[in-house]
Amino acid sequence: MRRLPSYFISHGGGPWPWMPQMAKQLAPLARSLAAMPGEIGVRPEAVLMISGHWESDAFAMMHAARPKMVYDYFNFPAHTYEIEYAAPGAPALAEKVAGMITAAGLPTRLDGEMGFDHGCFVPMAVMYPEADVPLFQVSMRHGYDPAQHMALGRALAPLRDQGVLIVGSGLSYHNLARFGPQARVPSAAFDAWLGEALAREPEARTAAILDWESAPHARECHAQEDHLVPLFAALGAAEDAPAACVYHQTEVFGGVTASSWRFG
Repeated sequence: MRRLPSYFISHGGGPWPWMPQMAKQLAPLARSLAAMPGEIGVRPEAVLMISGHWESDAFAMMHAARPKMVYDYFNFPAHTYEIEYAAPGAPALAEKVAGMITAAGLPTRLDGEMGFDHGCFVPMAVMYPEADVPLFQVSMRHGYDPAQHMALGRALAPLRDQGVLIVGSGLSYHNLARFGPQARVPSAAFDAWLGEALAREPEARTAAILDWESAPHARECHAQEDHLVPLFAALGAAEDAPAACVYHQTEVFGGVTASSWRFG
């Protein structure tokens, strides 16, 4: 079986594909997400998402056979709270993956209640609109420790040889208090640093990403790093693989520079 890449994607804002003006603005993002199945070249056995919208005390594994919808956004039109993305879960696979995480010495638990949050179902609706690929999530862990989330990725890495697509879903810039023109300089500088860091040789790349707070404007771009943490896991899952920028856009939300990367 072909070894699959892993991805860190910038997933846009709220339920943007269902809102015409936002969808128009984020058309380059839509194109990049829609291109992912072709880049992979095979239909995955499942997609495992690490979303910037779910964190827990442990690396919780979604265990529901038919996960519910989680509309974790606010002040959007009524129709966006009726969206359905009816992909099946992967409970048997979740149990296996939980075992892999435990074997790596990391805390985990099965969660039968968690459903698809918008960091998960929004990009998946563009990538696989038929909702016919099994989909499950693993949470971030409180505290956002970079090394621990990189270790999570390393624990997940064997899944790439088993037909499981690993996707870290966040945003390369995420500071809700600083969108618009004030985001222009910090997001561009941080994005440029991130691209340069990810282009380094594996050992230097890992060291740079673990030390992300030393990047220019790091805390302006990620006052709380929940949307950057999925990068650590995606990179850990393909630590020796080359990085390729698969989405890059400027002036998003009035001034933000945002990017996505593929590893492998």
